[in-house]
Amino acid sequence: MPFEPLLILELAALGLATGFVAGLLGIGGGMLIGPFLTWILTSRGVPADIAVKMAIATSMATIMFTSISSVRAHHQRGAVRWDVVKRLAPGIVLGGALASLGVFALLKGTTLALLFALFIGYSATQMFLDKKPKPNRQMPGTAGQWAAGSVIGFLSGLVGAGGGFVSVPFMMAHNIPIINAVATSAALGFPIALANTSGYVLAGLALPGLPAWSLGYVWLPGLAVIAACSVWTAPLGARTAHKLPVAKLKRVFACVLYLLAAYMLWKGMSA
Repeated sequence: MPFEPLLILELAALGLATGFVAGLLGIGGGMLIGPFLTWILTSRGVPADIAVKMAIATSMATIMFTSISSVRAHHQRGAVRWDVVKRLAPGIVLGGALASLGVFALLKGTTLALLFALFIGYSATQMFLDKKPKPNRQMPGTAGQWAAGSVIGFLSGLVGAGGGFVSVPFMMAHNIPIINAVATSAALGFPIALANTSGYVLAGLALPGLPAWSLGYVWLPGLAVIAACSVWTAPLGARTAHKLPVAKLKRVFACVLYLLAAYMLWKGMSA
């Protein structure tokens, strides 16, 4: 696949947009990168089944960079719940490794696209319903958060997202304010991305037919351009998140998720 100027521009625009979304919504940018990178790869002749997997893996790899960039801005405002990060992270690493090393390689790309659509559509619905948790409901203990982290890491590994589509609603359901949930989700993005990216690389190393400059399922040119651009806009998104009303932030989150769920549902059903 030729690395022409138009391709660089498309990847750069995607990186700028996803960096902003990562900081704003705490979803690591993967919810945007997956669908758009799938389109970029398939439009250049990569088979849909492989393109979906490469888009998921590459989007996850970029989260290592956007997470660091956005979490710094949130941390400076004291919004990150580091106590939650410490309890969720071990389970996240375990769940992510299980998904990316095992289940991801076994499932077809079209199946992963449908799973992607299902999970983010569910998350969007939860946001729109705006169900209020019981006032006295608190985060579970260490064992409960380890278990929740395993689920978050596993689902993230299947769809290549930073976990915010699960972790933000989960934290909000336990009376953590949305701005703290978004900030904490951004911090969780790094261990999620590190565990899953390692699995994607190992799972795809011996796979024939991948495009040039691929490291396992990770497409290195896409990773380089998207990550380089996203780190510039992630802090801007984080600062914007602290200025928006809570209700508006929820609607933005839900609308983004619905649009991307619709695209991946179409992609999975038409392939």
